[in-house]
Amino acid sequence: MQDRCNIGLEIKHFTPGSQPKEVETLGVHRDDHYLFFILRNGSASLMVDFNEVHFAESSLYYLLPGQVHQPTRYNMGDGWFVAVDAPLIPPDYRMVFEGQLRLQQLYQLNPQQLEECHNVLTLLENKYNSNEDDAFYLPVIHSLLQSFLGMVATCYCNAIHGSRQLLRPAQLSQQFKKLLTENMRTLKSPSGYAIKLNVSESYLNEALKKTTGLSVSYWIMQEVVLEAKRLLYYSELNTKQIAHNLGYDDHTYFSRLFKRVAGSTPLEFRRHYRK
Repeated sequence: MQDRCNIGLEIKHFTPGSQPKEVETLGVHRDDHYLFFILRNGSASLMVDFNEVHFAESSLYYLLPGQVHQPTRYNMGDGWFVAVDAPLIPPDYRMVFEGQLRLQQLYQLNPQQLEECHNVLTLLENKYNSNEDDAFYLPVIHSLLQSFLGMVATCYCNAIHGSRQLLRPAQLSQQFKKLLTENMRTLKSPSGYAIKLNVSESYLNEALKKTTGLSVSYWIMQEVVLEAKRLLYYSELNTKQIAHNLGYDDHTYFSRLFKRVAGSTPLEFRRHYRK
């Protein structure tokens, strides 16, 4: 992000016949910032962490920093692309965006939501493209950005939890997800996460099974193997280097673990997805 702009934000409105530079020039990659997409009409597909995501009209979607992605089909009629540096996203919003253990889902905007997002983004783009020497240029841009981010966070928060305050198991699942993302290279025991969350291991397991249907151990291994897949796909690191990167001194043990979770060896996975 810092290589392309100095205000932590990029925004582009696409109209029929136009196409973003990312689609034209970038293949498989990962970014250090958030990406938000709104598709008013047309269609598109993205490969996100080895899952195909299909966009339809009136859809909203976002990508987290670090997620490996690549456009696989693109026929956008009208839509928006917004890139945002992570420090510009308030912690409460980040909890919504980053707190889900499963891959984030498309959100179908209703006509009012779509129009509201479009209006705010139109104002944001107009200001973004105005004279940077204008008084309060940056504060106004960031204020408009916060309005958009709040609207997106509200959509996802309501979709997942309704308008009610989060129940304790859902809150705990979100807290676990944040800790897991930050600590999965050094902490791999369910008891370790339970200690950090000030709950018993059995209660943490119960909360995750209630909200996701799966155990703490399952999600730890899924996070580790997902990051391994990203490195196998995106980087040129060998299996030993990846194992060490993820906190495993014994790369043969790591390879066995990867095969058990992913169904193939690391090298088989790399050959399959790079062919």
